[in-house]
Amino acid sequence: MRVTPALARHAQAVLDEALGFASPADQVLSRYFRAHHSLGRNERALIAEACFAVLRRKRSLEAAAGSAAASALLAAALLKHLGFSGRALAGIFEPELLERIRAARSEGLPDAVRAELPDWLWQRLSDQYGAAEAMHIARGLANPAPLDLRVNIARAERAMVLERLAADGIAAAPTPYSPAGVRLAAKPAINQHALYRDGLIEVQDEGSQLLAFVLAPRRGEMVADYCAGAGGKTLALAMLMHGSGRIYAMDISTRRLAALAPRAARARVDNIHRIALSGDNDARVKRLAGKLERVLVDAPCSGFGTLRRNPDLKWRHGEQALAELAAKQARILESAARLVKPGGRLLYATCSILREENDAVADAFLAHRPEFRALSCGALLAAKGIALERPGERLRLWPHVHGTDGFFAAAFERARLSGSGD
Repeated sequence: MRVTPALARHAQAVLDEALGFASPADQVLSRYFRAHHSLGRNERALIAEACFAVLRRKRSLEAAAGSAAASALLAAALLKHLGFSGRALAGIFEPELLERIRAARSEGLPDAVRAELPDWLWQRLSDQYGAAEAMHIARGLANPAPLDLRVNIARAERAMVLERLAADGIAAAPTPYSPAGVRLAAKPAINQHALYRDGLIEVQDEGSQLLAFVLAPRRGEMVADYCAGAGGKTLALAMLMHGSGRIYAMDISTRRLAALAPRAARARVDNIHRIALSGDNDARVKRLAGKLERVLVDAPCSGFGTLRRNPDLKWRHGEQALAELAAKQARILESAARLVKPGGRLLYATCSILREENDAVADAFLAHRPEFRALSCGALLAAKGIALERPGERLRLWPHVHGTDGFFAAAFERARLSGSGD
């Protein structure tokens, strides 16, 4: 598609707002497109692609353009990452700017710039993983994510879904780890497909799918998704339970929980009970204390493991928020742990890549809750026939290793009561 002066003005207007980081980039794009109905599908796609390219590569684009202005960053993204030539952009951007961008080289740039991260986040990754591994992590997170689907294997076989997609001209392949996963080669409007409308597929990153297999709920059990949100993981748990038992989808956001109802109906799941929590000491949670076999805590976090999809997070979330997040995560984990019955399983998970939100929270929990013992996530997945690359006691998923978003999980089991025959 050709870049016209008008299209460049639209893209620059979007970037001007997105680079203010007052709201998520996808919301900025959605608002802009609603206000500009005349933009065609291809035009919208190019504007979105350019916006996300700038957010992913902002540091190196600033270095190449010698400017942080939206127009300069747009020109650099179009030249460096979206395949447009200087000739195609002539007359839209200043010749001197285009020449400066073309001549720019990455050699000699600081590590944080090459990693496309704020200085503070690069320093943390480097301290925690070493500079070489931190650079692999950062580069994996700077690439766009594929579109993963979860097949509702309670109602359909993955092979059938793959055949149906192929017949409809949609290139897809099984994900390497999740037995329910399908990875698409492109990003079609999958929510318009009959498989989606019939509840046989859901959009869900493979890493997120694996959390359900680590928790491994069984038919007939009582289970809680303690931070359920819109219910993507809740539905994955329901799939493994084949519609039996009871799942409590809990969240403090009534609005997010409301989005679960139509999704559950589409998937033909009727064993989910939504609970809008009033706080850590909700009376309904107290009544369920010690009664649940499985509890998932996918805690609110920085989200830095999802930078492939949400690259603006690294600019919107600062270092000062980490301590507050860690304290919140510890409170949530403590509250959710009360639900677990003796012999039951608790899974703490985040889509963060930082120790403060992950190992530190899990270690502190074990230190003051001796009735819980650690379980090996690698062994739990192996029991489900999932051979994970770099398995370990705690689950660590990486874009550059597993092709998933960045995820962390720690599994715990509550001690059985003394003398119990369970």
